[in-house]
Amino acid sequence: MQNEGPYKSSHGLDTLGISGVRTAYWNLPPARLVELALQRGEASLAAEGPLVARTGQHTGRSPNDRFVVRDASVDGDIWWGDVNKGFDRERFDALFDRALEHVKGRDLFVFDGYAGADPRYRLNVRVITENAWHNLFARNMFIREENGEVLASFEPSFTVLNVASLDAEPERDGTRTSTFILLDLAKRRVLIGGTQYAGEIKKSIFSVMNYYLPKQGVFPMHCSANYGATRDDVALFFGLSGTGKTTLSADPQRTLIGDDEHGWSDEGVFNFEGGCYAKVIRLSPEGEPEIYETTRRFGTVLENVVMDPETRRLDLDSEKHTENTRSSYPLTQLGKVDLGGRAGHPSNIVFLTCDAFGVLPPISRLTEAQAMYHFLSGYTAKVAGTEKGVTEPKVTFSTCFGAPFMPLHPGVYAGLLGEKMKTHGAKVWLLNTGWTGGPVGTGQRIKLAWTRRMVTAALSGELDRAETWLDPIFGLHVPQHIDGVPDEVLRPRDTWNDPAAYDAKATQLAGMFAENFKKYESGVSEEVKAAGPGGK
Repeated sequence: MQNEGPYKSSHGLDTLGISGVRTAYWNLPPARLVELALQRGEASLAAEGPLVARTGQHTGRSPNDRFVVRDASVDGDIWWGDVNKGFDRERFDALFDRALEHVKGRDLFVFDGYAGADPRYRLNVRVITENAWHNLFARNMFIREENGEVLASFEPSFTVLNVASLDAEPERDGTRTSTFILLDLAKRRVLIGGTQYAGEIKKSIFSVMNYYLPKQGVFPMHCSANYGATRDDVALFFGLSGTGKTTLSADPQRTLIGDDEHGWSDEGVFNFEGGCYAKVIRLSPEGEPEIYETTRRFGTVLENVVMDPETRRLDLDSEKHTENTRSSYPLTQLGKVDLGGRAGHPSNIVFLTCDAFGVLPPISRLTEAQAMYHFLSGYTAKVAGTEKGVTEPKVTFSTCFGAPFMPLHPGVYAGLLGEKMKTHGAKVWLLNTGWTGGPVGTGQRIKLAWTRRMVTAALSGELDRAETWLDPIFGLHVPQHIDGVPDEVLRPRDTWNDPAAYDAKATQLAGMFAENFKKYESGVSEEVKAAGPGGK
């Protein structure tokens, strides 16, 4: 095996059983990874500088192809079910052996770095990929180690092996399809294959962090985070992909900590990542200037963005390949960002929901019991393209605003949230970034400018003094007036042409909340049970 790269670890690929590789490229800088990706025909270079890659049939995650390997040492911890499906140990080992054979005679790319900005809780992560652009993605997304001496002795505590071109055979391998995302928590490795979608790499390690950190008293969160004038003015934005985490946390008046994954320890909040992974469909230089600029920079990886083959100019408005066009870029590309990735305890927590029914108020203040209810419910609409097969907004309840990445029972994460909210007195808001004036197809998406104004009013303390009205169906306390936002928008029923149709749709959604919450009722207090629609 030939090894190239500035910093090869003494803990080599043989520790994973990998041998017979043509060339192993270790910890290459972005320019070299871009160069190799172009030479190998993996991607193209846009006129503005970023690398543009296509991910084939998979333009989003494949949650139904994600499995957790069964092992006596972890089985008792896992929340088994539709989210965490078990995978037989023998079949995993056999498929892993197939992957080891698959990489023989091929080039591999190795990235060594970290998940977790706080050294007390970080995970040493090694990502091994067949494609150079996948390794650049990993380098963008995880926290980079710049010290060559440290890299020379780097010992991974978790390894991702991405054999994107290896398709599984379901009858033989025990997978659902040719695609597989397999978490082996006992032996600390992830095996990915049958998909080119890079997001599987980062989300697999997020799942790993969601398994280990609660055991250390740290609350892992699917949220973005920023702070205001001081590091103690922290705001968190929980939500599924496409609900606005990245957009709303990139606030020019506040300092970004991170856009997607964080931990909340006894010392405060810390980022898991070293980069951002933003949706860029119809991205506006006026509405989202910082994110827009990243699509014009060298080192950025753009997934499935349409590019003119002659001029190499980008068309961010086109959904020719998918609605889920993405930009992966390091935090160093942003102007107002805390590269240390750490801050104090949150003063405000915002739950983002993209309401496809168009009936939820655009913003409301939650009581402690309501916060627990809505955290466990995790209502939103999956936005087109974020997962395979989702072509239009689809109503869903994703507990903890991140069920696909939660190996433990939701009660574990809810308990940590409740404990830290009580200890640190954080205010909690429910923010609807979805539709107004009617459901999808009839109404329209709430304007980003209004949403930004509402967030500013909440975080600045302006809404602490605002008069509110009680939504009779959802039991939410809603501001009567916010400067810069039309009053009728704050009363969703007033934006509908047919108030009776609003009542029917709102009642339907309230019933869906109640039906979904039945699965959690045995583990929560009467106060939390009563905090759903109709509660006070």
